[in-house]
Amino acid sequence: MEGGGNLDEQIEQLLNVEKKLRTAGDVAGTKKAATDILELCFKAGAWKTLNDQIVVLSKRRGQLKQAVTAMVQQAMQYIDQTPDLETRIELIKTLNNISAGKIYVEIERARLIKRLAKIKEEQGLIAEAADLMQEIAVETFGAMAKTEKIAFILEQVRLCLDRQDYVRAQILSRKISPRVFDIDPAKEKKKPKEGDNIVEEAPADIPSLLELKRIYYELMIRYYFHNNDYLEICRCYKAIYDIPSVRENPAQWIPVLRKICWYLVLAPYDPMQSSLLNSTLEDKNLTEIPYFKLLLKQVVTMEVIQWTSLWNTYKAEFESEKSMLGGSLGDKAAEDLRQRIIEHNILVVSKYYSRITLKRLAELLCLSVQEAEKHLSDMVVSKALVAKIDRPIGIVCFQTAKDSNNVLNSWATNLEKLLDLVEKSCHQIHKETMVHKAALKV
Repeated sequence: MEGGGNLDEQIEQLLNVEKKLRTAGDVAGTKKAATDILELCFKAGAWKTLNDQIVVLSKRRGQLKQAVTAMVQQAMQYIDQTPDLETRIELIKTLNNISAGKIYVEIERARLIKRLAKIKEEQGLIAEAADLMQEIAVETFGAMAKTEKIAFILEQVRLCLDRQDYVRAQILSRKISPRVFDIDPAKEKKKPKEGDNIVEEAPADIPSLLELKRIYYELMIRYYFHNNDYLEICRCYKAIYDIPSVRENPAQWIPVLRKICWYLVLAPYDPMQSSLLNSTLEDKNLTEIPYFKLLLKQVVTMEVIQWTSLWNTYKAEFESEKSMLGGSLGDKAAEDLRQRIIEHNILVVSKYYSRITLKRLAELLCLSVQEAEKHLSDMVVSKALVAKIDRPIGIVCFQTAKDSNNVLNSWATNLEKLLDLVEKSCHQIHKETMVHKAALKV
């Protein structure tokens, strides 16, 4: 490089100045000398010399923390101005190595790792990018802004999902409490008390808390898709639906509300599912999509649903939502929908009948006797309802066996009701008699 000798001489002079200031304990002077050396290398385009000088300066005896912090922050500004990708990676790695294990530059190191992971991801090395990101535990960083911490953890979760490491994705996602998204940033304390850590401002590219909420739930939907956990997917969409920016824009909330309806119907019967179903039916916005309101009403109403007519009515809607259901999951979801309708019908039958023949049950469910028996057995095993099948005579009994105490208690209750009715009747007869006697006297 031309002028290389001149650059070396200038660096040597500044190194001597830096040594004097450092031994004298001059913080401001040492920082200035160290950053001046980096500036010289940058202006000369000597990237290898820049990397070498960063390492040399950081390893000098008794180097001041403030000087190392200033160097790292200064060099980070040069990353985007590197001439090629190889030089950029080399500079990031150099800064990463000198900041490793130093608490006072932990935030800078986290940002460096994030940038390096981004480069690795662009090169198609998802596993390497995910491993790099997992090295950093940002939840322990007291000085990092809350939104930046959440954004970093969400990036870790995303990379784990991209490499299909669902177990680690779940572990990382638990570092974020969903309640953190409900805190109003305006109500948080503005000025830290004396002795508190000063929290740095989040960089400009970090999304707002409500945007992070949406990203978090979208990632959780991806995770629950893997397990086919329809109820949890529905709850995630419900959380997205409650974001003010989504509620205000019909173009955003209508597709989300459609998804909520589909997943509510797909979710197995459960107290939580029942509660969500009823609360969704009360939503005034549901009138904008009457087809789905009708679907939810059918599921809530204690009447047998004809699967073929329901499928013919909603098949087109279901097909249009296949992209929402995840492509390959579309067929699985269609099977699950049929399963849910059968389960609903069995629950309806159990409410209206105490005993029914298997043949008649199969007719009501539009299934063969073997299929009806299988679905009924599955529901009994999962404790969704209580039933006994007498296979030789082909009768299903939905009544629970009562012990002697229960029988006696029910009798006692019935007798009490009967005596109460007799007493009320006697009182009415006595009242009528008195009225008639008074009328005769007149």
